[in-house]
Amino acid sequence: MIVTRFAPSPTGHLHVGNLRTALHNWLLARSGGSGSATGRFLLRIDDTDAQRSREEYVEAIRQDLAWLGLQPDGEYRQSERMDLYEDAFEKLKAAGRVYPAYETAQELELKRKIALGRGLPPIYDRAALALGDQQRAAKEAEGIAPHWRFKLDHEEHIDWADGVRGPVKFDPSQLSDPVIRRADGSWLYMLPSVVDDMDMGVTDVLRGEDHVSNTAVQVQMFSALHEAGMGPDHCDVVDSFPRFGHTALLVGKEGKLSKRLGSLSCEALRERGIEPEAILSLLARLGTSQPVEPIADRQTLIETFDLETFGRAPAKFDDAELERLNTAIVHQMDYAEVQGRLPEGIDEAGWHAIRPNLSHVSEAAEWWRLVTGPIKQPEFSDEDRAFLGEAANALAWSDNPWGDLTTALKERTGRKGKPLFLPLRQALTGMDHGPDMGELLPLIGEDEARARLEHAAGQTPA
Repeated sequence: MIVTRFAPSPTGHLHVGNLRTALHNWLLARSGGSGSATGRFLLRIDDTDAQRSREEYVEAIRQDLAWLGLQPDGEYRQSERMDLYEDAFEKLKAAGRVYPAYETAQELELKRKIALGRGLPPIYDRAALALGDQQRAAKEAEGIAPHWRFKLDHEEHIDWADGVRGPVKFDPSQLSDPVIRRADGSWLYMLPSVVDDMDMGVTDVLRGEDHVSNTAVQVQMFSALHEAGMGPDHCDVVDSFPRFGHTALLVGKEGKLSKRLGSLSCEALRERGIEPEAILSLLARLGTSQPVEPIADRQTLIETFDLETFGRAPAKFDDAELERLNTAIVHQMDYAEVQGRLPEGIDEAGWHAIRPNLSHVSEAAEWWRLVTGPIKQPEFSDEDRAFLGEAANALAWSDNPWGDLTTALKERTGRKGKPLFLPLRQALTGMDHGPDMGELLPLIGEDEARARLEHAAGQTPA
């Protein structure tokens, strides 16, 4: 069974990049990887950074996922799992795979600049490994608390079959030993993530390509923890860590990484009136060979999800395309889906009449005013006022009042096309375009329709 996870840090609102990662993992779990089985999708709140994590963002993450229909099958909080990380740390320490380092941030930045100036990769020089017990004791006596690094094995080749990128290889000697624990004892991302993936039985980690180098380091962490006695006893080291896939990052329409994408939070999209189905339709297919189209049925997205369709080129996010999809989704929505979001008075017939003119459900109130009034009519020529007076007289209520009215006026006045239809629409709605008049006129009603025609004809006072 496939087990995936979405692991946001509760330091802000989810944005389109986060949502895309969550959706991909949800789809992979729900498809079972082959469309034949349902896996598990886990939500893991990565809240080890106590200073930046906020409870209101935890709740916002839950609400955003629920609104999108991406309900997790389980939820975990890293802040409640510290004992596991401590145990893993001690095991790695005993195995000689972690070590203390004492450089300040300024010292490390200076080393990085020197390396770059010499044309060398800016990786940590492992100077801390040369310190003896007395030197470490002297630094700690000075009040310098160590941070801790994971010691990469330069002899252990790093490679994996990436679900998106194909075969990936790294030379561990070209990577820095990552800091896994700060001087204050708090944890960074790397080790807790690996411990959790092992403990939770995560089978597939699907995330952005900006995590590729992180994965290289974590592959060795999985191996080291397995050798230290963590993870299932019955499997070999290769089977003790997940399959990895790294998708291309979202970019703006202009082809460059856009800071604006980070501001497109789920909350902001919801406030704009974007439908969840529009967001899912776009984010599910961006960066794949499959067409981006309005898909209201999530089962279709599940059944068509396939990592083999993902490309390596950056996925271009276009806000205009999202709006186009939203419009198309709204036009597919039944009355029952929107009833609770509509102004009082709009029934199924009313929704059906105004729906083709909407880009957002929230626009229904504006269009419904064509029925309820008041409307603002344009100034009409004398000829058109006479025509509209004839229309008021010719109006006869029936099962098809618009069709009957226009047929009668065509016969009486000889008008057809725009000269026939436009003045009538303007008089009845105050607009040059809008909902189908055959559907709208019965909603306006006979008395109100006649009153509007008479007013436009100058037969009644303003």
